[in-house]
Amino acid sequence: MSSYGSFPGARPRRLRTTPAMRRMVAETRLHPADLILPAFVREGISEPVPIASMPGVVQHTRDTLKKAAVEALEAGVSGIMLFGVPEESKKDAVGTPGTDPDGILQVAIRDVRAEVGDDLIVMSDLCLDETTDHGHCGVLDAQGRVDNDATLERYAEMAQVQADAGAHVVGPSGMMDGQVGVIRDALDQTGHEDVSVLAYTVKYSSAFFGPFREAVGSSLKGDRKTYQQDPANTAESLRELALDLEEGADMVMVKPAGPYLDILAKVAQHADVPVAAYQISGEYAMIEAAAERGWIERDKAIMEALLGIKRAGADMILTYWATEVARQL
Repeated sequence: MSSYGSFPGARPRRLRTTPAMRRMVAETRLHPADLILPAFVREGISEPVPIASMPGVVQHTRDTLKKAAVEALEAGVSGIMLFGVPEESKKDAVGTPGTDPDGILQVAIRDVRAEVGDDLIVMSDLCLDETTDHGHCGVLDAQGRVDNDATLERYAEMAQVQADAGAHVVGPSGMMDGQVGVIRDALDQTGHEDVSVLAYTVKYSSAFFGPFREAVGSSLKGDRKTYQQDPANTAESLRELALDLEEGADMVMVKPAGPYLDILAKVAQHADVPVAAYQISGEYAMIEAAAERGWIERDKAIMEALLGIKRAGADMILTYWATEVARQL
């Protein structure tokens, strides 16, 4: 009997028959250049300090941070996003270490730039949460609320000192209204026209940030629900995107990544600049914890999670596995 017209005529499984076939027709590919390594550097330590809730991640010394930057570069990673952890005694209400040229983050930026030059994109977290004694991302008013406009003045100062230290890219992560415009103006007025702004355009008030608080030694009192986004909302993200683009964002970010792939896809569809996604501490910790218990295959789960983020529309992914995955790729 002729097979012409018999069911099934179309057999998609033909394109899944072997690893070589699947590789040839893959619609989404990860590349080392897609990856950015977030890294923490802590003041006043002589050895790296393991982060208990993020197995395999540490608070670096200045020396081990430089080594991590070189390893990322050699693996083909595109960038490193730096977070500074000052000594507890130096924190204050306005986050003074964040604008001190000799604050730990600024020192670390200079260290890494001296080590890698322009071969690795050096990015800096532009926020006050690591440097304030109350742990919020901005300056507080008399009622204890985050004062948006007073905070913008601090962000403008931070942008200048981070750029002076050598940051190629600043990443304002505080979710203050108008932050991108103020930072862009501050950079342009101080001769830093070439420094890019990676806007944390979409940043949800997420339960998945938990381990990060340990990583940066957070002093947070209360929560950040009045400035980070409500997980229930979608349209709000596109409004934030439009505002950041209008204010001059060079790149935009969605954070967290995995729980918000729908938002990432919408932002990628509407943005005309590169889109980043941050696979955050809780996403990392869940996979590591489940793998440690033998419940999932670690390496395959990592790759699948990253592939999903790329497939949803991310041009760049910030992930604590950046160097490891880049080596595998």
